[in-house]
Formats: sequence, C-alpha cells, structure tokens
Amino acid sequence: MEQQEQKHEPGRRRVRLWTSRRLGVLLTTAVLVTATAGGGAATALPASPDAPRPPAATVVSTDLGAVRGKLETDARIFQGIPYAAPPTGELRWASPQPATPWRGVRDATRPGNRCAQAEGLIDRPSSTEDCLYLNVTTPSHRSERRLPVMVWIHGNGFINGAGSLYGAQQLASSGNVIVVSFNYRLGVFGFLAHPALDHGRARNLSGNFGLEDQQAALRWVKRNAAAFGGDPGNVTIFGESAGGTSVCAQLAAPGSAGLFQKAIVQSAQCAGRKWSPGPPTWFPLSRAEREQSGIEVAAKIGCSDPSTAADCLRDKPVDDLAKLSDVGVGSGPTFGGGLLPLSPERAFATGRFHHVPIVQGTTRDEHNLFTAAIETATGQQTTPASYREQLAALFSAADVERILARYPVSRFHSAGEALSTVVTDWAWGCPVLDQNRAVAEHTSLYAYEFADENAPWFSVLPKPNFPTGAFHGAELQYLFADEQLPGPLTPGQQQLSATMIRYWAQFASTGNPNGDGQPGWLPFQSRDHVQALAPAKIGSADLAQEHQCSFWNSVRS
Repeated sequence: MEQQEQKHEPGRRRVRLWTSRRLGVLLTTAVLVTATAGGGAATALPASPDAPRPPAATVVSTDLGAVRGKLETDARIFQGIPYAAPPTGELRWASPQPATPWRGVRDATRPGNRCAQAEGLIDRPSSTEDCLYLNVTTPSHRSERRLPVMVWIHGNGFINGAGSLYGAQQLASSGNVIVVSFNYRLGVFGFLAHPALDHGRARNLSGNFGLEDQQAALRWVKRNAAAFGGDPGNVTIFGESAGGTSVCAQLAAPGSAGLFQKAIVQSAQCAGRKWSPGPPTWFPLSRAEREQSGIEVAAKIGCSDPSTAADCLRDKPVDDLAKLSDVGVGSGPTFGGGLLPLSPERAFATGRFHHVPIVQGTTRDEHNLFTAAIETATGQQTTPASYREQLAALFSAADVERILARYPVSRFHSAGEALSTVVTDWAWGCPVLDQNRAVAEHTSLYAYEFADENAPWFSVLPKPNFPTGAFHGAELQYLFADEQLPGPLTPGQQQLSATMIRYWAQFASTGNPNGDGQPGWLPFQSRDHVQALAPAKIGSADLAQEHQCSFWNSVRS
C-alpha cells in the first residue's frame, strides 16, 4: 500500500495575544533550519574509528514484515513504517490497534500520510486519518554494539505537524544514535474528550488518544529497535513545545512505565501560567474542562444527543471535524482518570512520575515568535496602548501599573518586544525554574536555556520590528535539518550545533550530557545550575535574575 497523502490562571479574562486561535501553535516547531554540525564524569561516546566500517543493510525485518529504506552518505533512513492500524471508520476515537502484517518487502523510502489537520499558516492540510506511521534514521555504518534510541515527539500545538518534518541525519550520524520520529492523532481526532467516547473501543477514557498513539509507537520501538541496531533498553523520549508537553505527560502516565529510560523536555507548557487568549491548546487541562468543551464541539457539528453522539461524530467528514480542533479549549492532554490520572504539574510536585534522568529547558526569548506571528497575521504592530490593554486582560489594575513600571516601552525596541518579554518571563522563564526545582527533588535533572540571540529566523515569517533573539523553537535548527528553511549557520553556530548534538546524544547514551572535550554541564541540583547554550558562550544562566522571578512571584494574576 502506498502511503501518500491525499490531498495558570489567566486573570479576570483572557488576553488577545493572537487573533487566529491556531496561529500561535502553528509556529511552535517550524524553525527547522539546516544544521551543519553536530566535561564531567560520564563515559564519553565512542569516537568514530578511522577505518571504514561496512554500510548498514537497507532491508530490515520488523515484527510485521520487512522494510526497505535508503542509504545516504551519512545516514540510513526508513520512512512510512506503520506502527498501528489506520484509526479510521469504527476505529476513529478508539485506542490504537495492531497494524496488519505484510508479505514481501515494503517500500520505506517515503513518509507516510500526515495525520488529519486543517490548513495552518505554514502547514498544509491533510484529510486522511490513515496516518500512524513512523520513521527511523540510523548511522550509515554498522555498529558492533546496540546504539541508544532517541524517540522524537513532534510539536505544533497538538493540531498540526508530522514526524517526517524533522531531518535527523546529522543527529543520528554525529551522535551515533538511532532516531525514531512518528505521527500521532492530532486535534479532535487525538484529543477530543466526550463521555460518549469513553470505554468501548477506548481502553482508557477519551481525551488522550494522541498520547495512546505515542505509547503505541514506543511499544513498537521496544519490539523493533534491535532490528535497526538500537538498544530497546536504552530509549530516550524528547520533544519540543507540544512535543515537550507530551514528554511531560508520558512522564506522568502510569501506562508508559518501562517504555523509556530518559527524557528531554524542550520549551514545554507542562505547568505554570496559561497565557493563551483563546484555547490553551497544548496545556494539560482537567477532564471536566475538556469534556465540557467536547460536548460543545459535538453540538457545533450537530451531534448533541448523548445517546447517538459517538456514531454521529464518527459519521462526520474529516475536514469538517479538523476545523474544530482549536475551538473551545482547543486540543491537548486531559488529566483526571484514564491514561493521565494526575496533571504533570501535580505529578512533578508530588513525585508521582517516572524517576528517569531528565534534561529540561527553554529558550531565552520564547514569546518573541508568537508576538511576531500575531503582528504578521493581523497586519497590526503592538502599540503602547494595545500593550497596556493586553496586560489589563491578564493582571489586576495595580499589577498592570507595576509591570509597566518594570517593563516600560522605552526600555525596548518596540511595544511588541516589551510584551514579548513580559510573557516570556511570566509564563515561561519563571514557571520552568519552579518546575526544575520540583523535578530535581526526585530525579537527576540537567537544565538549560538556549540563548543564541542571533539564531536564524525562518523564511516564512517576516521579521518583526524588534530583535527576534532566542525565540520559541529556535534551538531545533541546531538539532535537526529541513530544506524549506534558509540557514546556513555561522561557524560559531555550527559549533554550538555540534555541542548540542553531542550533549543530547551523550545524555541518551548515559543519562549524563557530559563527555570528553565538552564544556562541563553541572546538574541542576548544584545551586539551581542552568546551562546557557550560545555560540562561544556556554556557561551558567541565572533564570531567577534574568527573568525577574522575585518580581513575578509578587504578582497575583
């Protein structure tokens, strides 16, 4: 079968930080520019020997059948491998089911379908639910030992994206690791919570079918990693934005026990302040909130009768449903019973999560991306007046005056930059510091802040009237490659890319990012240490001072 695509408390009211509800999440993982490159007590990754090694085989036997990939100069790539049955027809809103075995050798040289999604600012739409495919990238040579496996969970707000968008050749080759990426159900197809969809075809309560897909992909990895040269007992999950939130959810989900041994969380909203104006999308929400939204979504499409809602919803066209993915409270994980008994925030605070080694971090200027996207979509730049209006929608009148005094427009290039800095500090920098402290009480944690103030901006979005800095998603171009985006990285940025790849791969190998020839990275437990990642400036970042957390702890939104 060819698998080608067919076609915190927000305050007294929510602030209008972007006009299109989908806009902010569409750009969360889009920054994939071609990456050209890439101590402590941990054992270093083995160096590549000078003597040539035999190439890896392009035909591999999985538990469902043989697949043929392609061998490139630096990597071996397999794409479009099914890990679960197509969730179509009666399997829409069902827990993932086993894929059907095949005879002969299946072509695995092209990506599988993207999961159903509406058109986004930079994402093309997909009208197919037959989308549960994964990709495997390995070094091009055979290895005498089983390699660490890194499983990437893509972001884009739980409503857009695909695993195949992230070129992992450099990460696999330079890091000497196996990289797996995959698609999972998005939007209403993956995260609609509705009482009529509970039980029956759902092993758990509804609302987390996308998370169940992620677990199914991890079980596939456990069964098949060895066939590709990977170690099924040494798996690291990692993801950014919605993908990072997914990592938090899997850390808190009892059903993911034993499916991974390490985790990397990049720019996730797992806890803290919910700054989103429309749906809080990738934030985990309570079952009561998600179910109320699910009932409203069903009513919007003519399925309000509880006794027939399930069949009614399954009869609706894909495109009609995809358009509803960002209405109400949007799409994202549901906690409270079922797959996710506790919110990640509560799980981290109480220690009821999987105590595996963790790397966790953010970018220094997270919200710059969202402000730039809003201004581009609306054609309106943030003004001093609209800056005040948006603060007033989030904070009390007294706190607005305090914030304006602390973050006056006169200190910045524009009102848009002032707003971006406020939201970055309040909703990203300080909450992740709190989360670091909670997690570090229970397990080994290495924290970072990506801080390249000159990180390349991507081509599909005009630059705003302020420096873009280390924006949300900026670090992805240092780990992955994508031909749609410009690059290239400067020599200093190439070196940072090589360093980051080495850190990530070393952590996947040993649970400690330190290795020979690398700048030392202290654990967070050592005086709240956060590794600052910037060209020629890898050292320590003081999140509390940089993001003015003492001030924000005094603000009650």
